[in-house]
Amino acid sequence: MGPQPPNSQVNSSQTSLETVLSEPAFAECTSFSSRTWKYLNAPVRPCGFVELQLLVTTFCTGLQGKQSYIYLSMVVPFPDNTDAMAATDAVSFPDFHCFASNQTGNTVFLMLAIALPEMNGEWFLTSNIGMALGMFIAGALITGQLGHVIGRRRRLWLIFCNLIQTAMVFATAGIQYVHGIDLEGPKTLVCIALLAFAAGSQVVQSRSLEMTEITTAMATAAWLDLIIDRRILAVENRSRNRRAAFLASLVLGSLAGAYMFKNVGSPAAIAVSGAGKLLVTVMFFFSPAEEEKKKTEKKGELV
Repeated sequence: MGPQPPNSQVNSSQTSLETVLSEPAFAECTSFSSRTWKYLNAPVRPCGFVELQLLVTTFCTGLQGKQSYIYLSMVVPFPDNTDAMAATDAVSFPDFHCFASNQTGNTVFLMLAIALPEMNGEWFLTSNIGMALGMFIAGALITGQLGHVIGRRRRLWLIFCNLIQTAMVFATAGIQYVHGIDLEGPKTLVCIALLAFAAGSQVVQSRSLEMTEITTAMATAAWLDLIIDRRILAVENRSRNRRAAFLASLVLGSLAGAYMFKNVGSPAAIAVSGAGKLLVTVMFFFSPAEEEKKKTEKKGELV
């Protein structure tokens, strides 16, 4: 039998390709990939499970925050309205004389640095404060503005941002484990930049999830909003419950952080905090998605 004509070979190849594409296994694989991609790009729905994620993040915040309170109460006086127990300030203030997430404190100290430059090195370090404030703003700016474009609650975006934050926290722990802790210098500025950027991104994401009662960092507003709530004694009050749970998580994390700071040091506390943030990152794979609004057409109108 002689060789097949070219057209016959092309038709045979097309038929084979169509046969493969029509195979149930290929169709199932394509369907699975499509569903997975759709799931990863769906917006996460604010719900009880997401509240739990934010509370875990808050506990990790408290793990680090209590250490700065201990150090400051013994060594450095600071304004009462600053959140001494905020975010990664456990490492940042005791070790670097600046805050990673509490920008009230950094703003106050930055103004003091301008007005009283002779106090630089005693109450604060201007370079450290400038780095912390700048990188916090950078983390918030980049996360917030890109979130508007990509989708603030898109699952992939939340996972990516939390993964970056986690990597920054672990990197800081690694630097301190290997090189120790210095009050100032290039290594110190790198640690401050990593912690502050991660903190800024974290706070923005908590707002993106539409649960402003759980800031994951600053406690002042939560305490105030809790005690002035007109329905503070009501049986059903979701906002009050969120604020109370947030403050309880922060306090419990702070107590755990104080114990770790005393017995194993701040690098270990940062590492545990990073592990907690990694857990939250994994949990975003399972966070419920926002259901699509179904539109039906009836008499020329969408109902």
